[in-house]
Amino acid sequence: MSEKKASILVYQSSPESKTSIETALAGHFDLTFQYDATLFQTEINKRPYDLIFMDYQSENANTLNLLKKVQEQTPFTPVILTCESMDSVTLGNHQLEPVVYDILNFPLSPVRVRQTVRHALNKRRQDNELAYLRHTQDIVYSFDRIIAESDNFKMVLNNLRKFATTDATLLITGTTGTGKSYLSGTVHYNSPRRHRPFIKINCANIPEALLESELFGHEKGAFTGADKQRLGRFEQADGGTIFFDEIGEIPLEIQAKLLRVLEEKSFERVGGNKTIKVNVRLIVATNKDLPSMIAAGRFREDLYYRISVLPIHLPPLKDRPRCLVPLARRMLEKFTLSLNKGNIKGFTPEALATIQGYDWPGNIRQLANIIERAVILEEKNLIGLSSLHIPELSQAMAPLIQVTEPLEAHERELILKALTESLWVQKDAARRLGISPRALNYKIKKFGITHQNWRKHKKR
Repeated sequence: MSEKKASILVYQSSPESKTSIETALAGHFDLTFQYDATLFQTEINKRPYDLIFMDYQSENANTLNLLKKVQEQTPFTPVILTCESMDSVTLGNHQLEPVVYDILNFPLSPVRVRQTVRHALNKRRQDNELAYLRHTQDIVYSFDRIIAESDNFKMVLNNLRKFATTDATLLITGTTGTGKSYLSGTVHYNSPRRHRPFIKINCANIPEALLESELFGHEKGAFTGADKQRLGRFEQADGGTIFFDEIGEIPLEIQAKLLRVLEEKSFERVGGNKTIKVNVRLIVATNKDLPSMIAAGRFREDLYYRISVLPIHLPPLKDRPRCLVPLARRMLEKFTLSLNKGNIKGFTPEALATIQGYDWPGNIRQLANIIERAVILEEKNLIGLSSLHIPELSQAMAPLIQVTEPLEAHERELILKALTESLWVQKDAARRLGISPRALNYKIKKFGITHQNWRKHKKR
């Protein structure tokens, strides 16, 4: 199917301008030319256009009136003005500036026309995507959607709701997978800064040599490869919130500079001497024991007290037993929708018992991965034990059900299916099953599974 052409409406172009616009855009865009003001407005009302060209004539006040009507009727459609001289364009109302994307002087260059149109359409597409993301974030990052059935987690959410209304620095601690990143976003999108940027940075994923530049930016020529000025994360987050995940991974030298930003709200880019002021709220998270790191000399004590104004600890999933089943059902609903497997309606009693009896060392992240894989594997209407493959499954199931021969048959069938779908590459099959290659190899030997490709490989 061919891609739909963007539609462009051109108003009151001279013969020369029309020729230039047609030369630049014909064949690539759906062009409509209109010369009458009334018919021009009718055309706007009749169908949505992706972009509008308007010939601006300073002696004709009607042009400005039409421009205002364009903004009223289709406020998100970019307008490109064409004119004799840019100096002659007087919008008279600064509120019209957003709708006017650019101004082009006569004679029109087809190359410039084509570039300007593509840039304007790209910006419109990006604005639409950003508006969509902001809308979905308002839905996703909602305290009301968070499952909190256990009393300890209800208290956590109650405190976070209060913390969201402030600008104080928030320290979130908890083991891996407990939802620190998600809850930081929830705090931001329910705060007075919700319409400003929310910038995330994982300190463990950035090499130490690049971290300073990543945070504070750099000037052109600051170091080898710095061929242009770059804004850091703090400048990008100005007016909003910056989230530091794994703050315990920041080296001591950068910790000192971070402390200054928190205290003075200012910094310099790498290689620069201009002091830059920012207004940023900081949320930090870690799975490490920061007081122990302070005692070992690996984390600054003054920085710790500066970031722990509002400390909050997220309990692991094993300490939230009443949340387990509602979380599992929420995730099942999510993955059956995204994977188009609406035939799956729930879990078997044995599967639910296993979910409730397991410790979940990987917390919410592990639960989500297990259920997503189960949805992919399950062919019946309920998620059963053969699809719900949990590491150390036999240990988790021991107090709940008796492992029988039929269950082993299901396990062998599941392994065969994963191997077949992985073209008998054991490493890939292990990844599908969520177990280590060594564990899979043990199961293969236990069940006497063989394949001709493996024998050929051994002969070589």
